[in-house]
Amino acid sequence: MQPLRHRGFALLWSAGLVSTIGSWMQSVAVGALLISRTGQATWAVLVAAAAFLPLGLLSPIGGALADRLPRRPVLIGGNLAATAVALALAALVASGHDAPGLLVGLVAVQGAASAVIGPFQQAILPDLVPQSEFLPAIALNSAQFNLGRIAGPALAGAAVAAFGYPVAFVANAASFLAVVVALAFVPLAAPAGRDGHSLLGSLRDGLGAARAEPSCWAAICTIAVVALIASPFIALVPAMALRLTGGGPGAVAGATGILTTAQGVGAVAGALCLTGLADRFGRGRVLAGSLVLLPVTLIAYGSAQALWWGAVALFAVGLVYIGVLSGLSAVVQLRAPRAFRGRVLSLYLVALGVAYPVGALLQGPVVDRIGIGWTTTGTALLLSLVMAVVAARGPGVRRALFGAGPGRTRPPPGEIGPAADARALAAVAPCSP
Repeated sequence: MQPLRHRGFALLWSAGLVSTIGSWMQSVAVGALLISRTGQATWAVLVAAAAFLPLGLLSPIGGALADRLPRRPVLIGGNLAATAVALALAALVASGHDAPGLLVGLVAVQGAASAVIGPFQQAILPDLVPQSEFLPAIALNSAQFNLGRIAGPALAGAAVAAFGYPVAFVANAASFLAVVVALAFVPLAAPAGRDGHSLLGSLRDGLGAARAEPSCWAAICTIAVVALIASPFIALVPAMALRLTGGGPGAVAGATGILTTAQGVGAVAGALCLTGLADRFGRGRVLAGSLVLLPVTLIAYGSAQALWWGAVALFAVGLVYIGVLSGLSAVVQLRAPRAFRGRVLSLYLVALGVAYPVGALLQGPVVDRIGIGWTTTGTALLLSLVMAVVAARGPGVRRALFGAGPGRTRPPPGEIGPAADARALAAVAPCSP
């Protein structure tokens, strides 16, 4: 909770929580609306893809711009654009002009705006908190997302039941305005500025900067592997709900809600524990431990035979998974060169944003053939195998992720105390990624 002592971070975190709740309200409302109109779950899948895939496709452009343009006006403009889309959705649905393709298109536009400003949002973290508090700040941002996932769907259901679908979209529009207001009161540093290269040249330089810094490149490759192999459990929660309940739309929907909430609660709990764990054991060891425990918790989840078992196991998955995401993101935040931070962070978002939906698309047909339990267990074992191979043959990767980077024997300025000492020790300790 240390970062919340800083006024700028606290303002943007609180406004971001409001915005996240609004986004979950809209996501649930759009999916439910299209299913009720068409009777086809495919449209709900398309809505999810429209909202998420732009993250992987457009983040590099946002990253290049984040290193060249003033960040406040872009962030304000992006949130205002998302506000306009939410209001357009409300107007179309209220007037009955809610063709499925049109709604999906608008969601894609909103997703594109969010993808472009995403690197801007991540690049301002050093303006809000000191470097020694990056990990707890990132963990709090992850907790914010999961708090929104807990509150947003419940509020969406209540709002739609009481007032109709347009109210959920109007609420989302208002939530973006909360971020705009908060940005007006937060001082932000200017970016490094133009480097004299074209946008394409800037993107190429960002890739070169990421590959030149072993820690950043190792974190980007690791999140891609985790997102491809492990992360699809999120998209496949309804399949697990179907297995645990035996069928029935009401039962499946209820079980999906219970499992999703369990993961969100676990993620929030994990985020709140990360600061203390990092202070005690070091950031590197916490990340290593999370990567080792993730397959274990997924196997427990895949073997669930009852809803309570699945919920408890998914709570554990959420607890560990947040340690992986926050730890890898912290590596990139700490090691990315300041002049290239936006572009390097955008590559991290690309790895996550592309690998996750690809992994889900690959695992879906497997689930249809062999079942969700065997698929989840098999992917967990595959992830363990990949990490074991890296541990055996990639000491440089271990050192880059869990210890001081090559050529660096001291922690970076601002990272002091027990966490830094433990991280330096992790560079020579037998850590298994």
